[in-house]
Amino acid sequence: MTPFSEHYFTAPDGVRTYYRRYPAQGDSGKTPVICLHGLTRNSRDFEDLAPIIAEMGRTVVAVDVRGRGKSDYDTQIENYNPAKYVEDVQGILHELGWEKVISVGTSMGGLMTMILSTVAPGLLTGAVINDIGPELDPVGLTRIQGYVGGAGRFANWEEAGEALRAINGVAFPNETGAEFWIAFAKRTCRSIDTGEIVLDYDANISKPVKDGDVAPPDLWPFFEGLKGTPLLLVRGAISDLLAMECVNEMSHRHGAMELAQVPDVGHAPLLTEPAALEPIKAFLTRLD
Repeated sequence: MTPFSEHYFTAPDGVRTYYRRYPAQGDSGKTPVICLHGLTRNSRDFEDLAPIIAEMGRTVVAVDVRGRGKSDYDTQIENYNPAKYVEDVQGILHELGWEKVISVGTSMGGLMTMILSTVAPGLLTGAVINDIGPELDPVGLTRIQGYVGGAGRFANWEEAGEALRAINGVAFPNETGAEFWIAFAKRTCRSIDTGEIVLDYDANISKPVKDGDVAPPDLWPFFEGLKGTPLLLVRGAISDLLAMECVNEMSHRHGAMELAQVPDVGHAPLLTEPAALEPIKAFLTRLD
């Protein structure tokens, strides 16, 4: 397992954003990768993928955006929005001295990737977007609004796993074993002093989402920023957030977008499934 080091970036407003850095294996000089997670998740979502990419000769940074994981919670709830998270990411990249980067973004992290491509033209030399597009399917959006910020306090990891299966089982219908869901819980939750398990994010991140303010109203202009940038879209074949109509329009507008679909998986693939991982590795191999 590739080791990682732990770091914090302090934004101008004093909020600290945590990130893991996985050093490239071998002196390659290849463009580094930044991994951006989904709405209620954190950098641990990439603890399997990041070492694989590092072994391919790329330094990888995986971020906990503010309000998640080891990052500070923000008392200004209006700051829980993708534009603010992108500002933090730009601060991290500036601190690292990275002027070119490849982004791997799951769900909200994919929205951040689109925004990043627009506010920082020329920064991205490639992008992998996981199960998200400029149009959000109302079915999946309603489901997410229904669970985000809900009560999350569990007696043990088994109970946490069962609770997360109840929410996310629709996305992984073939995963019926407790082991998968306990591992899922360990990426989404944390243990506290009482021994109880809690969700590893600030419940206040739910307020903008429940108000319908999950993303800018029209995302297509942000997606246009990816034109000319090598792009791989990963989609869960049974996704309820990314409809094929949107995928087709993305492909049409981009002109050279690659698509990898993960069978029997919904929103969002873990990216370690062979149907996602092999295309990601092939895609990265073709980039500088």
